[in-house]
Amino acid sequence: MDSMHPDPAPAPPPSLADIKAQVDRLEASHKAKGLPLSGRIIHVMHHLPVEIVRIVPAESLEAGGMLSPPMTPEFKPEDVEATVESADAKWRIHSRTAHPALVSGIKSLSDTHDQILVAWTGEVLLQPDTNASPQQPSQATFPSIAQNLLAPFQENPTPSPTTPSMPSPPDESPLMVFGGEFNEQEKKDVEKELQRFSEVEQKYEEGSRLKYLPVFLPPDVSKGHYEGFCKKTLWPLFHYLLWLDSTATVPSPDPSWLAYHKTNQMFAQRVAEVYKPGDLIICHDYHLLLAPKMIREALGQVFHPNAGWGTAHPSPAAHHANKRFDWDQSQSQQATPTNANEKSNGQKLGGFLSNVGSALGQHLSVGGEPAGAPVEVMIGMFMHTPWPSSEIFRCLPTRREILDGMLGANLVSFQTYSYSRHFVSTCIRVCGYESTPGGVDANGQVTAVGYCPIGLDVKRVIHDRELPGVIPKMEALRQLYKDKKIIVGREKLDVAKGVYNKLQAFEKFLQVYPEWRGKVVLIQVTTPALSESPKLERMTAELVSHINGTYGSLDFTPVHHYHQALEKDEYFGLLSVADLALITSLRDGMNTTSMEFILCQDKTNKSPLVLSEFMGTVASFQSALQINPHDLLGVAHAINKGLTMPEAEKEERHTSLLNSVVGHTSYTWAATILKQLLENVGGEHTAHQTPALDVGKFSQAYKSSKKRLLLFDYDGTLTPIVKVPAHAVPTERTLNAISTLAQDPKNVVYLISGRDGDFLEEHWGHVANLGMSAEHGSFVKQPGDEDFTNMTEALDMSWMSEVEEIFKYYTERTTGATIEVKKASITWHYRNADPDFGEFQCKQCLDLLESSLAPRRPIEILVGKKNLEVRPLAVNKGEIVKRLMYENPDADLIFCAGDDKTDEDMFRSLRTVFPPGGVQGSEPIIMKPPVAVTSTLDPEEVAELKDVELHIRPDEIFATTVGPPAKKTLAGWHVTCPEEVVDALESILE
Repeated sequence: MDSMHPDPAPAPPPSLADIKAQVDRLEASHKAKGLPLSGRIIHVMHHLPVEIVRIVPAESLEAGGMLSPPMTPEFKPEDVEATVESADAKWRIHSRTAHPALVSGIKSLSDTHDQILVAWTGEVLLQPDTNASPQQPSQATFPSIAQNLLAPFQENPTPSPTTPSMPSPPDESPLMVFGGEFNEQEKKDVEKELQRFSEVEQKYEEGSRLKYLPVFLPPDVSKGHYEGFCKKTLWPLFHYLLWLDSTATVPSPDPSWLAYHKTNQMFAQRVAEVYKPGDLIICHDYHLLLAPKMIREALGQVFHPNAGWGTAHPSPAAHHANKRFDWDQSQSQQATPTNANEKSNGQKLGGFLSNVGSALGQHLSVGGEPAGAPVEVMIGMFMHTPWPSSEIFRCLPTRREILDGMLGANLVSFQTYSYSRHFVSTCIRVCGYESTPGGVDANGQVTAVGYCPIGLDVKRVIHDRELPGVIPKMEALRQLYKDKKIIVGREKLDVAKGVYNKLQAFEKFLQVYPEWRGKVVLIQVTTPALSESPKLERMTAELVSHINGTYGSLDFTPVHHYHQALEKDEYFGLLSVADLALITSLRDGMNTTSMEFILCQDKTNKSPLVLSEFMGTVASFQSALQINPHDLLGVAHAINKGLTMPEAEKEERHTSLLNSVVGHTSYTWAATILKQLLENVGGEHTAHQTPALDVGKFSQAYKSSKKRLLLFDYDGTLTPIVKVPAHAVPTERTLNAISTLAQDPKNVVYLISGRDGDFLEEHWGHVANLGMSAEHGSFVKQPGDEDFTNMTEALDMSWMSEVEEIFKYYTERTTGATIEVKKASITWHYRNADPDFGEFQCKQCLDLLESSLAPRRPIEILVGKKNLEVRPLAVNKGEIVKRLMYENPDADLIFCAGDDKTDEDMFRSLRTVFPPGGVQGSEPIIMKPPVAVTSTLDPEEVAELKDVELHIRPDEIFATTVGPPAKKTLAGWHVTCPEEVVDALESILE
């Protein structure tokens, strides 16, 4: 049940230099902690950013039967800077124009990292051999739009100045797609030519260290993967087009799933062949959703429930079970076989070590590493497409396999906040996994979930915008439409792109605003879509003819629709002279046309942008005229507003849009993804497994310290968990230990519990100098005070009635469940319910609260042991810990013990007071007044508070969780039971 909530307004983006500085700091911190970083990044994406042409004798083409032509490109192919042709003229490799933002972002990381790009070769093209140098693929002929438009008005048309006269190709036969498989020698030849291409590319692009590693897919596998499962199943689903609504048939079952599975497996094995310990791996987009999990399996890791990924080899039974695929299997995808080369080389993998981050603690010993050396496998994934609501995604038959594959990554990142929210909700509702602050807990493996919109390669667009051929195209268009307004649009002819809706809206605009008839023209350029639809092409052509027949005349045509590729100078000329850009996508991730339009308009009209609210980039473009493409009248009004907008408003809106484009480029995106991945590996603010508490070290630090903060949870930490909460009373031994600690003037001792104040007062009120925090920080009693202070008095608590109604709904349907209403929080308990059904109901309730209530109310939702608690957002155990640190900045030892998820807030606060990457030398640690201090003060009093410098250092903090050794936690140490906590306290008192 995913409610639509707008993405949060983006914060001012940090500069690229700031992000790179954070990356450097994180890498230095990881290396200092013993996490090896190789300085390499392995990018795993579907298609190499090059086109491979195989030159063959003409007679072999004639004897080869029917060959298919290549797809029409978005732009006319052109001469490229980096082109490699083999010495014996068997191969030619040159750059592709597809996905320029992605490729430029990847290349921008080459300044600091060596990079390997693992991808499919793409469709290898065949070209007949001739004596002369074969013609570049860029010489396919396309009609020029500007020339077509001007042809009736020119007596002697002249060629475009930017189109130099080229010699006629010696062979006019079209390029064809190679449909066979390469032998081993041919594969080696291609790899060699790609290596040469990389060297040539580096000469043109200084600092580029990008190596291309091809994946050779059999033709039937590549076709079933891309044209089958990707285009006919995943693409419609991710764009909210169920299969009955699209041109594809219902995949039940979908035979192309086997090809998709096989492709991901081959990619994973290719990565394993080149992987070195310390490499960072980043998988890109929906073509490779199974790859993160399969890469781990190919590297020898095995998933252990409630503990995450380990490094023991799978059992022989599991190994053989994976040699076949079971359509009827409803469980998650089994482990894929390990790489045969690794087994033959006898590369033994180390034992299971501590998990860090999301699927953290993935350690293995490979190559020259000593056996058992801890080496974490660090994998990130970025989704370039939208992610749908869970109600849409759950229609996918292979939904669980897809999700488990993605959750093999440490980090999964999306274009927008709403897409990431949908993903978390999908994991909860489809798989029954739990959400965590910032991620998903899949049976002990925590995967961080984030978002970062991809930007544009601004340098490239500015360069292309200023090509000498752009101005003649601009002048040609202005000459033709000198008395008319130009509306421009460019999309693939796909249902999700909303071209048909755009034409309908333009027709509505001409109906509602008859004064614009004959004064405005829509130039719509389309290219073939991923899933070509003759029906959509026919409907579009019929609607264009209808509009032109109804509102056109002999000397005027209101709609010019061109279903063809464009020259770059023609395209940028069109964007530069337009008076309005109209983008009506029904669902889209990133739309480069909108960004390119903004950059082109900076030198010309500063024209407004009409943008669909269903675009992934819409949150960054608040100054655009945002529309619902299904509301035709609303779009018509937006068109009129854009065409009649005053110049001052145009200037103001354009400035805001331009700042958004320039402030977050593809370079910024790539650096941010790298930073996000580094933040979620190596234990940097992430859950991990911990060693047993070193009592000797703790005792020594305790005795040498001058001031100590000693912080304890109650239930599960000082007393065992019991079925009846009222029976959880402290033992005499526990009371004596805490009382003795509280009597020491060097100590500040606090109980920080979820219990209410009355319970704590009853059992602990007689202990002198003991501070207490009740209801997870909602009420605080300072040592020596008589009463508790309410920390929630200044907060909006009206949400409690809404939460109580939701809890009542689930209580009525869950036998044994109860509701506990406290003064500042409300808890739903299901300890006495059926364990399985109670957990199921808890997850359903959690998803409802997180998707419908949490985005609009100041609340925080906590999953505890057999309970679900809702509390004010600004008040929690972590804030109380920050308050105590702020009030005691001279403390040089902190001991903090807790046992459940609510105590993770304390451990998180003890980590986040330090800068990312740790403290450098004697660098001062400055702390601002925390919310727990400022929430009870007036604004004037808050203004008088000063920042403080903390004396504490990371190695002087003993954050200790109570639980099994395999428990994932933000603490640094663990004990197994409350008795061990008391044992540790008694040992430091001896």
